[in-house]
Amino acid sequence: MKTIHTIDCHYAGLDFVACSYLVVEGDRASFIETNTTHALPYLLGKLEELKIPKENVDYIIVTHVHLDHAGGASALLGVCPNAKILAHPKTAKHLINPIRLIQSSKTVYGEENFQKLYGEISPAPEERVRVMSDREVLEWGNRKFTFYYTKGHANHHFCIHDSLSNSIFTGDSFGISYPNLENGKRFIFPTTTPTDFDYEEAVLSIDIIINTGAEIAYLTHFDGVDSLSDKAEALKQSLTLCDSAINEAVSVNKNEEDMSLYFEAKVKEMIENAAIRQGVLLTKDDWNLLNLDVNLNAQGLKFAALKSSAR
Repeated sequence: MKTIHTIDCHYAGLDFVACSYLVVEGDRASFIETNTTHALPYLLGKLEELKIPKENVDYIIVTHVHLDHAGGASALLGVCPNAKILAHPKTAKHLINPIRLIQSSKTVYGEENFQKLYGEISPAPEERVRVMSDREVLEWGNRKFTFYYTKGHANHHFCIHDSLSNSIFTGDSFGISYPNLENGKRFIFPTTTPTDFDYEEAVLSIDIIINTGAEIAYLTHFDGVDSLSDKAEALKQSLTLCDSAINEAVSVNKNEEDMSLYFEAKVKEMIENAAIRQGVLLTKDDWNLLNLDVNLNAQGLKFAALKSSAR
């Protein structure tokens, strides 16, 4: 019987871009990732489809606090009366008091775009948020969830290994793979979004994921992928290009405006190279969908370059 269900959250009105997972144990359930408040009907719809009462949701787990992963956590908690949120300690702090998170996100996306993408975000009650430690094991039904801190994409990120399926829920620590770009193929590339990107930690996170021995990685963007060793190598090659771009920008002392244009070009080059190496040719329509990733990833590389220059 299938126990891990992928839920398309239709993020930003797009199909197959961001998902949540519903993990089922008998008549009990747990969500991993929530996407935004706008995704709530899709999450509850899956419960209804599987005839699981909202009262039977035990856990709402978010890999990190970025709003396309955790923006709907408090709203979902509000309709699942017996659930608890499981989070990294730095994520928990922002879920309980989201003011700074909202302000920083509005700085990145702008007020109008923020409302369109994320809607209203309310605080989560502190007593219903549980902090999970690095390598902590949670027994739930026939499964054991093990939590692994994985910096690189964000310093408040963890992944969750599921013993029953021998799979790992990777958030953004094992890259992005959009199925609607690929005509049945899978290609993967890293996400270096602002403001915590760290090359060395990103590579280390990939190694942590591989060393769990998991056979499947469940990406938030999007769905499960296998052949993890091959995909890990592809991700590392792309991350090396990103690191080289950061070092070059720092060495020639580019100003901030020039950096923005430079890194957008480098991110496009990184994604295109990743696709070609993995046997995928991107179309103009594909690039229209990838524009947001290009912009956000470029901001992440620019952040890392400015941080390095300030040392």
